[in-house]
This record gives sequence, C-alpha cells and structure tokens, in this order.
Amino acid sequence: MTFEQQWLEYDYNPFILFNTNGKIDSLNAEAQFLLGFASTHELFELATSYASVNFGFKTSFMEIEFGRYKFFGITVGYENEEQIGLKLYQAPVFKITNPKTNDGELTNIYTLIDLCIATNSISSKINFVKDFDPTIPSVLLNSNKIIKILNKMYDCFKENEKILTKVYYRVGEHIKFEEKKYSIFSIEIASDIMNKSKLQELKHFVEESGYYIEVKNGITLNIPMILSKD
Repeated sequence: MTFEQQWLEYDYNPFILFNTNGKIDSLNAEAQFLLGFASTHELFELATSYASVNFGFKTSFMEIEFGRYKFFGITVGYENEEQIGLKLYQAPVFKITNPKTNDGELTNIYTLIDLCIATNSISSKINFVKDFDPTIPSVLLNSNKIIKILNKMYDCFKENEKILTKVYYRVGEHIKFEEKKYSIFSIEIASDIMNKSKLQELKHFVEESGYYIEVKNGITLNIPMILSKD
C-alpha cells in the first residue's frame, strides 16, 4: 500500500468505489463501519443520484444520517462508465463531551420505562408493546432527565394505536471518554406514524442532557453503560 493509499485508507471520511452493477470494488476502513448502518444499495443510489451529468467530480452539501453517522456533504466522481466513487464528509457524532458521571445514581432502566409507559397510558387506548433484553444491568443515570427524554419520545407517536419499545445492546459498539471505554445499549420507540414537528425540541433536550438519538422509522436513544462513579 502506497503512502497515498494509506491516507485514503485511514481517512476519517468514508470512501467507496462501486462498479457499474452497484457492487463495491474497494472501500476504506471508515466505510466498512458505515456499512453496519447503511446498505450498499442505499449508498450506490446516493452516488448515482448526486453524480455530475458529465464525467468528473461533483460536491454537494446536505445533511445525511445513517444510524449514528451524520454527514454534511458528499463528493461523487467518475471518469468512465465502469466505476463511480463516493466520499462522505462526516460531522462529529456520537460524542459525549461531558458525561457528568456524578450526575445520577445506579438505576434500573426497565423501571423507568415502565413508569413512562404507565404515565402515557393514562386516558389512552394505545397498546404499548415491550421487547426487552433482560440482561442489561442497572446503570448510572440521571433518572429525571431520562424520564423527560422518554416521555418526549413517546409524545412523537401519540397518534398510533400501538407503540413498540425495544431495549437492546449495541453489539460491537463502544464509546470512549475520560480514557475509559463503555459499551452502549439502546432504547428504541417506534410505530407507524411519527409526529416530526416534535423532533427538534426532543433533539435539543437530548443534546443538552449529554445523550444521542437516532431518528429513522423510530427514535432510538443510545446510553453508555456506566456502572459506577469511579
């Protein structure tokens, strides 16, 4: 691998080279992680949709999200009809700048979710369905903040007859701060209809609270598994 190739391989921004059939010919290390959140077909469609009309390179600026990844722009380039390249410019994401590990107590997350479901069930005919991984231990949380976040998440789905709540590990994913590495678990709330007018308020409160959410068909709150204040 040449020095120039190493620069591309270890670039913070994902790069993928597709062939004419939408198959991947090559990709860098960051793109391999991205494929855990976006399909090859989605990324190929993105490349062909924003490609220049003629041979060459075209850079477009827009906000794109794939799971925990957020991008503010892309460059698409091709010199022939056999291959097309896509580079995505990554914005800093999934970062807890101030985890406030002393701002909370060891808490059973299932108890908080049940409390929120009970509150949102009052005078409501919504069927709240739970799909929990029962092995997640008590973690260090600010209960008041988490309850407010969950209630705002449920509020985005009040127009539905059924709301699904899932709790699960983020397999193979970690977050690092204060020189320590923590596993991550997620609380996903989803249904058919999402009131997107409430998302901005939710996102603002979540960011102020030091957490991170993903918005796709549902809303997912990602929480580091901090087990002690040490």
